[in-house]
Amino acid sequence: MKALRFVLSIIIVCTLLIVLNTTIDGVPPLGKFLSPHHGFWQNAETPDIKLDKTVKLDGLSEPVLVQYDEQMIPHISASNQRDLSFVQGYVTAKDRLWQMDFYARVVFGRLSEILGTRALDFDRLQRRIGLNTMTQNMYHEIIKDDELKTIISAYTQGVNAYIDQLNYADYPVEFKLLDYKPERWSELKSCMAYGLLSNTLSRSEADLENTNAFHLFGEELFNILYPEKPKNIDPVIPKGTQWDFQPLKPDFSVMPENQITRSTIQKPDPLNGSNNFAVSGKKSKSGNPILANEPDLQLTLPSIWHTIHLQSNTTNVMGVTVPGTPVILIGFNDSIAWGVTNSPRDQVDWYTIEFRDSTRQEYRYNDQWFKTAKKIEQIDILDAEPFYDTIINVHYGPLVYDRNFHSENGKLNAAMKWIAHEKSTTFKAMHKINQAHNHHEFTMALKDFTGPPQNFIFASSNDTIALHLPGKFPNKWAQQGKFLMDGSDPRQEYSSYIPFEHHLMAKNPEKGFLSSANQHPADSLYPYYTYDHNYEYYRNRRINERLSTLNKVEPDDLKELQNDNFNYRASEILPLLLDSLDTISFREQEWKYFNTLKNWDYFSESELTAPTVYEMWWDHLYDLLWDEFDTIQVAIDRPNTNTTIDLIKSRPNFDLWDILETPTKENAKMVINLSYQKTIDSLSSWMETKESLEWYKVKNTSINHLLRLSPFSETGVKIGGYKNIVNAASRNHGPSWRMVVELTKDGPIPWGIYPGSQTGNPGNPRYGHMIDDWATGNYHKLTFNREPGSLEGIQFKQSFIPE
Repeated sequence: MKALRFVLSIIIVCTLLIVLNTTIDGVPPLGKFLSPHHGFWQNAETPDIKLDKTVKLDGLSEPVLVQYDEQMIPHISASNQRDLSFVQGYVTAKDRLWQMDFYARVVFGRLSEILGTRALDFDRLQRRIGLNTMTQNMYHEIIKDDELKTIISAYTQGVNAYIDQLNYADYPVEFKLLDYKPERWSELKSCMAYGLLSNTLSRSEADLENTNAFHLFGEELFNILYPEKPKNIDPVIPKGTQWDFQPLKPDFSVMPENQITRSTIQKPDPLNGSNNFAVSGKKSKSGNPILANEPDLQLTLPSIWHTIHLQSNTTNVMGVTVPGTPVILIGFNDSIAWGVTNSPRDQVDWYTIEFRDSTRQEYRYNDQWFKTAKKIEQIDILDAEPFYDTIINVHYGPLVYDRNFHSENGKLNAAMKWIAHEKSTTFKAMHKINQAHNHHEFTMALKDFTGPPQNFIFASSNDTIALHLPGKFPNKWAQQGKFLMDGSDPRQEYSSYIPFEHHLMAKNPEKGFLSSANQHPADSLYPYYTYDHNYEYYRNRRINERLSTLNKVEPDDLKELQNDNFNYRASEILPLLLDSLDTISFREQEWKYFNTLKNWDYFSESELTAPTVYEMWWDHLYDLLWDEFDTIQVAIDRPNTNTTIDLIKSRPNFDLWDILETPTKENAKMVINLSYQKTIDSLSSWMETKESLEWYKVKNTSINHLLRLSPFSETGVKIGGYKNIVNAASRNHGPSWRMVVELTKDGPIPWGIYPGSQTGNPGNPRYGHMIDDWATGNYHKLTFNREPGSLEGIQFKQSFIPE
């Protein structure tokens, strides 16, 4: 009996040893993960800064000083650019190594290697749209320039110097959870932010959806539902701006291709946006220009941004960058400050491709047959056999839609022509901006900016403010690229670009301010065709109205404007909605919420009930008004909010207001009443399971970990605002970085905040520690000095010396 128990004990112990050190169904080997000496316990950190005060690194030529302020922002001082970039790579990897690895896998379509088959479709899409190709193209442009090559080479070596000293116990916890180890960094990965941001900011389009809508509705109704320039636009470049150049004008026009598309690839989130503005000294209290910037992106932990201060013999710049990228993307230096917002411009065109036969080795172009290029992509998958995807390229770009991808579209073969696929010198432009000292140098740097298209706000200590819309923009005829085009017809392919000398810009306006918030770039006086399907209509008007009325502006005024919760959209439509209600038959609940809305001042503050009632009502109304779209079996977009409001006001008896499922022919007023009753029902249902209608609880602004891990995420953040509001804090999107800088003769006075922390380690007590300050509009004063040396507010100093 004793022998049997002994044998059973041995079997149990061996089984446990195997189980605890094996990955099963995505669960990491628990033996390693739970080990007190090597596992996740090692990721717990104390509140005190625990860093070696002296670090020896092979590869440095001279000592480098890193000073950490109370927000753990590294201020790096080096004698030369190479050592500066080397240590920047090291300290960024220390803060965000797993995030850097994750972003690189996103860009190169390699998430399946760590997440398994659930990431396969995502990886296939990333490879088909060519993010790897565009990153390669940028890299090859960078290494042509000795100075830029030195920067990314040194940065890469610094990242690897940090990786090389790690053992399993030191790995960020996500590596342990997913049971893989960090790869060595590469110079190519140091260019991946271009692909990441281009995919987020310049891939939005509706060519196939527009083509479907055009053929379903006809040209007249299509133009009513999807107008290019509504009457109420307030463009980035002030209305009435005159242009003193002779434009290059193409002259051609064709009807859209007669091809029905049942589904389209996943698009960037339409909530991606931003705002920026600057006031000149004539409008500020101090006589100094003040600049503000707020990019609105997906809210994540770790944050998409990493704050850093870089000083060398040629550089003194501070701001934020995407971890893995050696240049500051939004920031300031001794003399200037700049910020960006996305400038919606159509950057993607789709062309139908006709193959000679089923082998797809040749395609028709200009009545000739040209060779295709085929590439077989091997996608390695965790715990599964590799997947092989054949991607065909033509001169336009990759064939994204074909018989192997979105085959439900039948015989559609559609090639993607995307400006981002072409060679890019954006890295060079940003490096020059980091070192610019005045508006002339800044403008010369923008010549090299190819995209993704941005509205660059600028301010300098000599009281110059400006707004530029640089980028590589095709010179298109009207509506070119708005619909699916015939890839065999060379006339449908653009052949030139808008010269930089003709780019949109404004400088030192008489009104004393400039701003942008993703709206139309210019009015009809600009002689080039500009188009996008997703412009903003409300945040920009609120910002311009506030800036027009403000005088003796102080930095706190611009902080307040960035946190402004006024719902401009509600102010334009809610009075009409309330006046349309038939109140004769109202019961207690109907009156209760009616009065709540009647007494609302349109500010979507976090603790109010009125924003909840309004947004629920609008969602029901919008769905009922466009219920016809639910029956359409092809890919199509509903008209946007601005068009919907305009049609409610101008066409109260519009045929499309009729609800399909009822025998009655409804008009706008009838749908408004029906949607209000649905809203009352929804509010009652909510209260049956929830205890409050406070706006922030219903909206549930959440800052999610990149892997959607609940323990590493923050939900229910107490913040007001919403989409189309200046404080654009929606459920998962919002202000990813807020910056305000006053430019004085003695140097910049900066403030900044983002919803996260410098560290990406969930075991650090400071993980996500800035979220509450971000939500309440409490900015942190940023430490900056013109000359290398000691800084105020420094908590810890670290010396890096050559080994």
